[in-house]
Amino acid sequence: MTASTEDAARKAASAIEQLADTLYVRGDLADKRIRRALHAAPRHLFAPDRAWCAPDGPGYKRVIDRHRDHDDWWDAVYSDASIVTQVDDGAGDPAGGVGEATSSLSAPGVVAAFLELLNVQPGDRVLEIGTGTGWTAALLTALGAHVTTVEVDPALAELADARLRRHGFDVEVLAGDGAEGAPDRAPFDAVHVTCGVTRVPYEWVRQTRPGGRIAAPWMPEFGDGHKVLLAVTEDGRAAGRLAGGAEYMMLRAQRTSLGDRIDTSPARETLTRLDPRRVAYDGGGAHAAIAGQLPDVMAVPWEGARFVLELADVHGTSWARCARSGTGMHRVHEGGPRRLWKEVADAYRRWTAWDRPGRDRFGMTVGADVQTVWLDDPGNTLCSRTRS
Repeated sequence: MTASTEDAARKAASAIEQLADTLYVRGDLADKRIRRALHAAPRHLFAPDRAWCAPDGPGYKRVIDRHRDHDDWWDAVYSDASIVTQVDDGAGDPAGGVGEATSSLSAPGVVAAFLELLNVQPGDRVLEIGTGTGWTAALLTALGAHVTTVEVDPALAELADARLRRHGFDVEVLAGDGAEGAPDRAPFDAVHVTCGVTRVPYEWVRQTRPGGRIAAPWMPEFGDGHKVLLAVTEDGRAAGRLAGGAEYMMLRAQRTSLGDRIDTSPARETLTRLDPRRVAYDGGGAHAAIAGQLPDVMAVPWEGARFVLELADVHGTSWARCARSGTGMHRVHEGGPRRLWKEVADAYRRWTAWDRPGRDRFGMTVGADVQTVWLDDPGNTLCSRTRS
């Protein structure tokens, strides 16, 4: 090893320790095995030379360029920031700061938290959904897992495969729809998901052995995203509790958008005493309760001169808009056959009547034809959702 290589290795080791210490203090990293994996798979090996840095917390979003400002690039790589590596499914410049982010090198805090949740053991056969740059697959390998990873974008899959091979990580990289998993490589002991899902694809359950685990970001149509850890049972289902918040880019097959679903004419106008801002921002427990009762209702909050909460159903048949007022009576406009504001308001009031349970009291069960959300016990379901 040359002196310059030794210097680079020492610099990386120091940066990794500082990052790991930060994550430990914040509660995102307690497992010493994951700390060792961060050293075995240094993050800078998976960071592009030029990209967009988006901190998860303090800091400012900015372009990073290894060749123009190596120190800033290095600081960004070893901070708790996601690094956007693709926008608009490859049509835009990932370092431009515009467009929809569609792939990234995930923030270390989120990565470590999900790895701790999944609790991979040496020898586990792991299916990863969403390869991205390949960093998480490398970390799983460093933890002793045998990893098969599926990436929907063939170009990203090719780059990740080359990067993993170049740095000595034995990972099977497949290009394809992550929702389909990798049936030819099943069964797996665990499934690690790095993209948001509204519905947990049953193929992941089918391809996991009884007793195996699935860790995924559940991103329902309404409100915040949630970490969920599911255990597969002998009867072919998977069930488990929510375990904190999570915000990820969506699985491509499950993307939805409020878009132009709001059509203000004709509209019914009513008034409500329920503050729409409370409905939008009352936290993970409220959002889990509403999403569990109304899995097909989307919501987008708008901050401006007046706060507005917009609602629509995923089929585009009904919409609602509630505008906050300083008078305590808030104006509601609704259209379509459903009264979406009333449905959401009723779901929120049920949550308050249950004594405002927190996110960790909610869970999910996934079967071949249904996904249910429950409170405290799998038998206490909020709503059944039949898959289309």
